[in-house]
Formats: sequence, structure tokens, C-alpha cells
Amino acid sequence: MSENKKRIKKIINLLNKKYKNPKTALNYKTNHQLLVATILSAQCTDKRVNEVTKDLFKKYKKVSDYAKISANEFEKDIRTTGFFRNKAKNIIETSKMIVEKFHSRIPNNMEKLILLPGVARKTANVVLSEAFRKNEGIAVDTHVRRLSQRLGLSSNSNPDKIEKDLMENTDQKDWGKLSNLLISHGRTICSARNPKCSACVLNKDCPSAFSFDK
Repeated sequence: MSENKKRIKKIINLLNKKYKNPKTALNYKTNHQLLVATILSAQCTDKRVNEVTKDLFKKYKKVSDYAKISANEFEKDIRTTGFFRNKAKNIIETSKMIVEKFHSRIPNNMEKLILLPGVARKTANVVLSEAFRKNEGIAVDTHVRRLSQRLGLSSNSNPDKIEKDLMENTDQKDWGKLSNLLISHGRTICSARNPKCSACVLNKDCPSAFSFDK
């Protein structure tokens, strides 16, 4: 096992002890609800998305409901998540495609998921990991990106390249877990501003810790 793999495995073990196998913070009951919530979460906090979907999921219950809704009405429903016009268009078009091409069932592989409007690798990885317990990649959001760089796990800034770096040095069975652990740690300890390095379980393994605590 390479030194990089050993190091990431140690990081996973330390974070796992602290966060106990965390899942997505998005609230959902069905696979389609998870897909909708994940699309809405782009450039928006999970807390805000959950506030919006609380009423949204009561109003629209089936995939076909989203496929038939007017864009103007749906934009009003999701306005506070930001970029609402583009999100509304993507969710409606995605729902139509799911109804027409996938018999109203969410695809369970990367190849088909990324065919859906508004669904890139990050969204697909979240859906595959959370809904189907399948690891075909690693979801790289702002937290994963930030922590990967601070921890020296990747020198890249492009999410696709960061994902590749992480995948090369992590066992496939841990791909979904790694993303959720880094997100949890990014929210509670390793924030963008004023990270709490003195309270961090990764303090001794993080090349950035001293500079932030200084």
C-alpha cells in the first residue's frame, strides 16, 4: 500500500470515529426526491434546501408531477435556493426524461444518470451512493475540495481532477464514506474561515494546521 493510501485510510478512520458513518444532510424519502434536492443544493446550503423541499415534496409527490408542472410556477417554489430558473428547467426536463426513457425510475448507474439535464458527476455520485449504495466515484463539493487541498490529498482545484486524485488513493468501498466524512468535518471543524485546528482530530496529519493556528 502506498504512503498516500495509508494516509487517507488513517484520515477516514479518525473521521469515522468522530462522525460515525454520516449520510447526506438533505431530507428525502424517495430516490427522485434525493435527486431533486441534490440539484437544488448547487450553490445553496442544505439547510435552505430542506426548508424549501419540506413544502415542495408535499406539493409534488410523483416524478410525473414534476414533468407536468409549468416552469413559472416551479420557479416560484424554489426561488430561495438561488439560480432558480436554471434549476427549475433542469428538474422539469430531467423528470420528463425519467418518465419517458426510464419508466419513471431513477437510473442506477453513472452512464445513464449524467444524461439527465442538470446532473453532472457530483450529483450522480450523491444519488448512487445514498440511494443505491453504489460507489462509482467521489462527490466533490466545496467542503471536499477545500479539505482535499488543506490536507494535501490533491494539489488540483478542478473538482474532476480532485475526484481522480482521491479515487486513485482510496479503496472503492470507501468512496462514498470519504465524501460524507469530509463534508461533515468541513461543516463542523474545518470551515472556510477560521478553521478550529486546535480541536481537529486530524491536526497532527494536516500540513495546513500550523499555519491556521499560528
